[in-house]
Amino acid sequence: MKKKSVVAFFLIVIGGLLAVRFIGFEYAFVPLDDKIINSNQVGPAIQGSNPVNEEQINLGKEMFFKETFGNEVFFTDILGMFNGPFTLGNLAEAIIKLKGEGTSNLQVEAADSFSAGDVHIKKGGLIDTGLDVAKGSLTPLGIKISMDEGRPKVGISCAACHASVDRKGNVVAGIPNADLNVGLALAMGTNTASYFTHTEMEGLKEYLQKHETSTLKVKGEEMKIPDMKTFEEFVDSQVVQWPLGSNDTTIDFKNNPVQIPDTFTKGDHPYGWSGQGQLGPFKGLSAAINNAHSQNMDAVSQSHISKIVFDIEEDVYLGTLLQNAANPKYRYNLKSGASPTDFFKEVDPTPEVPGVNELIPSPTYPKMNYLTSIGLLSSSPGFNAWEQINAMSAYMNTLHPPTTGLEQDKAKMEEGQMVFSKAGCISCHGGQYFTENKVIPSEEIETNPSRAKAFKKTELFYADPKTYSEDTPVPLPKDPKTEKLTITEKQQQQLNLAWAHNNTNGGYKTISLYGLHWSAPYLNDGGVAVGPNHEMGVTNTLSKNIQPDPTLSLKALIDSSMRKKVIDANQTKDPSSTVRVTGEGHEFWVDQTTGFTDKEQEALLYYLLRLTDK
Repeated sequence: MKKKSVVAFFLIVIGGLLAVRFIGFEYAFVPLDDKIINSNQVGPAIQGSNPVNEEQINLGKEMFFKETFGNEVFFTDILGMFNGPFTLGNLAEAIIKLKGEGTSNLQVEAADSFSAGDVHIKKGGLIDTGLDVAKGSLTPLGIKISMDEGRPKVGISCAACHASVDRKGNVVAGIPNADLNVGLALAMGTNTASYFTHTEMEGLKEYLQKHETSTLKVKGEEMKIPDMKTFEEFVDSQVVQWPLGSNDTTIDFKNNPVQIPDTFTKGDHPYGWSGQGQLGPFKGLSAAINNAHSQNMDAVSQSHISKIVFDIEEDVYLGTLLQNAANPKYRYNLKSGASPTDFFKEVDPTPEVPGVNELIPSPTYPKMNYLTSIGLLSSSPGFNAWEQINAMSAYMNTLHPPTTGLEQDKAKMEEGQMVFSKAGCISCHGGQYFTENKVIPSEEIETNPSRAKAFKKTELFYADPKTYSEDTPVPLPKDPKTEKLTITEKQQQQLNLAWAHNNTNGGYKTISLYGLHWSAPYLNDGGVAVGPNHEMGVTNTLSKNIQPDPTLSLKALIDSSMRKKVIDANQTKDPSSTVRVTGEGHEFWVDQTTGFTDKEQEALLYYLLRLTDK
């Protein structure tokens, strides 16, 4: 097909989609298996106690690339991600300009000027989104466009963060989208304030004492909420600091972005950086996936726990989230005389549960349990409870890192393997999947402890875990069957660390070493970053749109002198920055300070980066 024909084709298709204003439709790109370079489907198998078959894996693949659980309402109608300088129209134009080719960083023209923190983009300038577009796709990976209520809406699926494309435009499923600019995309929304629990503040009450406020009346009582304009500027300045390839996934009033992990999940339990996904289907993987969708994709879903977790009255919480909602339907008017909770009841698309996503109450709702941090489960009508999430787990467990394309030398691999054992790496990273599958106390691993304590307040509304039987339909029947989960003493110790419960300071999981070539930078904060020309630290790599080099970054992880340079560089960031990205901890050196030669260190790096090429 000639270039002009390709352009015409895209114009017709995208124009046609946008023209269908009152006819329901949705589109998300789901690649064919032969367009996924590491597609590795398996036949019937056992993953934990869960039988897996090809039908479930195929459903999981579809869910991985397109299922949003209705988060279009939050990201489009409330947060207004595409109502600011980053618009749907300009996104479509950027894809058309690709002329059918792929890209790992869709550059979108800014529809208006933007400033937040030290980020300044002029109108007409290019936004480096980090969104990946596969060859022949009409949308970026993980972006679903639909038409609802006469408006185009955009939702986000797993693939936006956990897939990428290669130089030929083919899809690589499971690797982190290392240059995805999550913070900038959120900050460009018109109501980023709705994501305020992911920012650095002592609490909303304390914020209100020091900043401009607005007043709402609830049943004759005056309540203060943040001034809309100044609060938006504050939240923008916080989230825009997140490094490329990172996202804050906890609601603890700490600006704590973590590196987007890979989803080569088989054998890598427990799941999540702190290992909070331990119980339930697929050895806790389904619980971890549920947490990502039920908590992180819909801030409104936390309204029922706002008082106990945030010390914020529900009306104040909802009023703060909705006073500047992008869609007038969801925008709360402080002068209306109605309370925010009463207003939201009138427009709530899912009145059976808190929030706007497709959720169901867990058996312990309104309390949390070790399967869900907010007492809710992601599940769409027409499916069984856990069906979609379990299918995603089954699919992720089939994913394997693609070959690295690096040179292979058997002698070097054998030497590196010997160093791996000699240095003691094998004591934590042994076995088939190079992990001991444990959560290590944060005091022992010595990385930044704040992320390890992020779930501590969930202990205030904890209940012993129960779940629905997997044949429970959604919507839920009046008396759904439930099952109580048994927890051993050893499991409880690990859960205490993962959730920072029972007077612990939390911990971090021992990750699998699968796919290290694809997951630079390193550590949970992504702070161990070194560029291809020895640029040290996040400040000199990701902050300048330079991708870290896997070999040099991994060397900085095990070399004490090089790590010091990385940590020093990370500490030279803007003094106003609140992001805890340091690159500290995991001080297990394989260098001259521990008796290893440069040659041995080089052999270890050679081995680690090629583990999955064997």
